[in-house]
Amino acid sequence: MTLYTALRHFADSYGLAVICALYLTLCLWHFRPGAKPHVADAKHSIFKDENDD
Repeated sequence: MTLYTALRHFADSYGLAVICALYLTLCLWHFRPGAKPHVADAKHSIFKDENDD
């Protein structure tokens, strides 16, 4: 079995659905309500001075 055939078989199976679901989960993870403080910290971190806590 060639690599192309193996990858084609994987893509035709549920593997593609799993990869798409994982991609969407990782992309939407930042928009969950619990991530708001982390997003705010990251948003303002560029303006913090090195001497600030």
